[in-house]
Amino acid sequence: MRHQKKFNHLGRTAPHRKAMLKNMATSLILHKRIKTTLAKAKELRMFVEPIINRSKEDTTHSRRMVFRKLQSKDAVTELFREIAVKVADRPGGYTRILKTGNRLGDNAEMCIIELVDYNEVMLAEKAAKATKSTRRRRGAGSKAAAPKAASIAEEAQVVEETPKAPETPAAETNETNEVK
Repeated sequence: MRHQKKFNHLGRTAPHRKAMLKNMATSLILHKRIKTTLAKAKELRMFVEPIINRSKEDTTHSRRMVFRKLQSKDAVTELFREIAVKVADRPGGYTRILKTGNRLGDNAEMCIIELVDYNEVMLAEKAAKATKSTRRRRGAGSKAAAPKAASIAEEAQVVEETPKAPETPAAETNETNEVK
């Protein structure tokens, strides 16, 4: 019976699947984002997030446990030196899956899986959103609308009080020229 066995086999044998996940995890750590199918990305997320979580604690034991999963010295070094520093305060959710549409050949759902703290575009948008003020509704009964209405009325009075420039004689000559 297959009770409580719910992971996706991805149409591969167990050794092939493990080797593929090792290679994909190594590529994700080294390149910070990879393009793959949605099913593989979901399985990769389950494989790589515990590894990244273990890298927060830089001990010999945790390095050996991560190397046991990845089998790549370069990936382990990158993970413990750079990635672990960036995700130190994050409680989880180190990867993001962005769907990109279907593949032309077999119509498979494609996506990009990336490390959350390494997407410069989204980080820039987040920073801009934080500095940008929020728009609020101006209702008739809101408390913020009353002071705003008073300041608008004051500005209108200032505009009315400013003296108008006297009419120039050139304006009078233009009127006489049109009459002729």
